[in-house]
Amino acid sequence: MKIEHYNSNGELHIKLCGELDEMSGSYVRLTLDGLTEDAALRRVYIDMSDLSFMDSTGIGVLIGRYKRLKPRGIPIFLQSPSPTVDRLLGLSGLYEIMTKAG
Repeated sequence: MKIEHYNSNGELHIKLCGELDEMSGSYVRLTLDGLTEDAALRRVYIDMSDLSFMDSTGIGVLIGRYKRLKPRGIPIFLQSPSPTVDRLLGLSGLYEIMTKAG
């Protein structure tokens, strides 16, 4: 799993590359928690275009980040998931709490 990111005017852009599963879940969780500590953060965009696989561990990671950011009023936008990941996100109900963008 590779995580690329940049911050622009309070908007954190994260790109997940590889597989988000039990093997990479802890690394992704810790990395995202560190990236989202910025007090000036207003929005988070997670680009999933290079995410080749995600299982229930990935759903848990995303829900956990949502629960950490919601009290601060920071929305998460999920961008460009592959058809397989998009289906998983839809079936899990994540699109009801996070916006699909692109």
